[in-house]
Amino acid sequence: MSGTSLDGIDAVLIESCATGHVMLASLYQPYADDLRARLLALHEPASNELQDAAIVGNELARCYAATVASLLRQSNSHTGKIRAIGCHGQTVRHRPDLGFTLQLGNPALLAELSGITVVADFRSRDIAAGGQGAPLVPAFHQALFQHRERHRVIVNIGGIANLTDLPPQSTVTGFDCGPGNLLMDAWIARHCGQRYDKGGTWAQSGTVINGLLRTMLAHEFFQQPPPKSSGRDMFNLQWLEHLLSGQERPQDVQATLLQLTVDSIVHSITVHCAGAQEVYLCGGGARNTALLDKLKEKLPGTHVGVTDELGVDVDWVEAFAFAWLARQTLKGVPGNLPAVTGARHPCILGGIYPA
Repeated sequence: MSGTSLDGIDAVLIESCATGHVMLASLYQPYADDLRARLLALHEPASNELQDAAIVGNELARCYAATVASLLRQSNSHTGKIRAIGCHGQTVRHRPDLGFTLQLGNPALLAELSGITVVADFRSRDIAAGGQGAPLVPAFHQALFQHRERHRVIVNIGGIANLTDLPPQSTVTGFDCGPGNLLMDAWIARHCGQRYDKGGTWAQSGTVINGLLRTMLAHEFFQQPPPKSSGRDMFNLQWLEHLLSGQERPQDVQATLLQLTVDSIVHSITVHCAGAQEVYLCGGGARNTALLDKLKEKLPGTHVGVTDELGVDVDWVEAFAFAWLARQTLKGVPGNLPAVTGARHPCILGGIYPA
């Protein structure tokens, strides 16, 4: 998995059978600064972008293959034991409103380099069926985390935040809540040269700008009912800068961005997950202690924790999900939830590229 945070590649090795799924090994490979910069540039229209996207897609495939090889060495495994690689690819455009989503990674090249069958392009089939193509992880959350009696909500805080509502006796739903880490990461990178605000420390040094927060929360996305999804096409530095006067202290803007993430998640849970007893965070934002503390404060009477408590480390949930989705594809079983994405029917997701 390589998500909207554009920080790097998360890889896991899982073993699945009829009785359950076990994560055997994991590995994180950060992106080189140059690759990350070129991926960011591809989020905006530019001259010769088709060629640039193809070249970057090939480079990503090589990075994915190298990461898989490292993971197999680390786990003392080999390609002959691996049924498939589930590769999400790197999203550079997500426009379900226009009927498309684009993830780079050249799965054919990845299959050639790795010698392992690749399952990729998970989102397009759902969009073809009238869905948003995202979020796709709720079906996995249901398989691993749903409780027979306790009403749980799983909140993934990556570049974009999304949630899965897991009531014990009714339909599972889910949707994107809004910005997760991407605006905070972009802002601290610009002003402090850091990739992320560790623990939310810089945000804690600032004061929330309430007028700015109200303006951001007035964005039409937050008023839309589910199903809905979002990405850098909607929330980015250009959008933020358009709302600033230029006189704000940078740390106050950071504090406001953290509050935006908190408030949009809390609003989503309060309005759409009534009766939730437990909320578990995963993704990079789960390591932001300032964000976690604010969520606990805003959700009194609800247990707010992290998916480590459920047996899956917060850093690996999404990569685990796409390994699981690849398994669904190979079994010929649908991987989307129409109640989540808005698709007209369940779909077998992804394209298969045999080794």
